[in-house]
Amino acid sequence: MKNALTLSGFIAALTSLPAMAQEGLETIGKPTDGYLGFQPAGSELAEGIHQLDHMLLIIITVICLFVAGLMLYAIVRFNRRANPEAASFTHHTPVEIAWTVVPILILIVIGSFSLPELFRQQEIPEADITIKATGYQWYWGYEYVDHDFAFDSYLIGHPATITEEDEAAGVEAFINSEEMAAKLAAAGYNADEFLLATNTAVVVPVNKTIVMQVTGADVIHAWAMPAFGVKQDAVPGRLAELWFKPTKEGIYFGQCSELCGKDHAYMPITVKVVSEEAYEEWLNGAIEEYAGLPQSFQVAANN
Repeated sequence: MKNALTLSGFIAALTSLPAMAQEGLETIGKPTDGYLGFQPAGSELAEGIHQLDHMLLIIITVICLFVAGLMLYAIVRFNRRANPEAASFTHHTPVEIAWTVVPILILIVIGSFSLPELFRQQEIPEADITIKATGYQWYWGYEYVDHDFAFDSYLIGHPATITEEDEAAGVEAFINSEEMAAKLAAAGYNADEFLLATNTAVVVPVNKTIVMQVTGADVIHAWAMPAFGVKQDAVPGRLAELWFKPTKEGIYFGQCSELCGKDHAYMPITVKVVSEEAYEEWLNGAIEEYAGLPQSFQVAANN
């Protein structure tokens, strides 16, 4: 299977299929220079995580200001000059009760919002589309379980994506250059998306529940997509699951987020969220491209 997937990934690098699924799509989920905060939320899970983070930010800001105010009051009110004779008491029951009960109440409030969000991530719903993601050193393999086809996804700039024409044009593997920018542009990406864009992408329809089955073929990897609020370790011998329901059409980038060897930095993830019509069109072409059987034959075999 691995050899077959590697061959399919190489073939896909020579075709125009990856570009077909992204025409007119806006790049939404990617790192931005000088930007503080999360990437725009591209799923229901990410929206919930952002809301929880904002609530926690308000709580910790109030606590920090309150503690800082108490410290400032104590410094001014009880310094040696303002209070030359220090008090001799050692206990203050109301204060001690307050600093025990109030933190407990705060933790209960935080837990009442955070635990449901955690359970929502861990409880896998019924899938509209199931995709198996396998981490290799150093690329991802994807299998559309419901349709029996698979392909590999390499960084644009990985040696597997460098053709003889690219070499003649001066493109070097893993090197950002004007020639590499031209290669990215030919695939439909911007020059600043080097190290993010892949030669093939996971294509999914908007507003559908996607379940990713995640595993590793050699060492531990991690499938992470910040804009969707998901991250799952890919452990050899284990099949883990994550889910997301994308809410905005666009291109989203993620990366392997578990140190997995010397080319860990060159193992990006590209997900394209498209309309249902565009997905069906891509799916028909992908079945013929990757499964190796004409769509008409597939339908006849299923019947």
